[in-house]
Amino acid sequence: MKTRLRVLRAEMEWTQTDLAEWLGVSRQTINAIETGKSDSSLPLAIRIARLFGKAAEEVFLLDAGPPRTLRRSDSPALQRRQDRTSPASGQLRDRAGRLECVNSCQD
Repeated sequence: MKTRLRVLRAEMEWTQTDLAEWLGVSRQTINAIETGKSDSSLPLAIRIARLFGKAAEEVFLLDAGPPRTLRRSDSPALQRRQDRTSPASGQLRDRAGRLECVNSCQD
């Protein structure tokens, strides 16, 4: 995870030790977060953000690409169910391959 922690700390003219003392963690923890060797825990990320008067998203930047909006149809469980359903008959194959009725099945 990328972070603006080093820049924000430098703007305040704080050392890693200063920041660590404010947060109650070790200097090594601050160094690991700044260098990307370790991700901050959520509680620590929130405390860091509050200390700088920022939102956590302004301090910690996800490098996973643009956010994706999920739809119900993206659900893996729903996709598995749809893969096993015969659209014409409304029948569903269970894991053993047996047919069951999903809606009102006609014999």
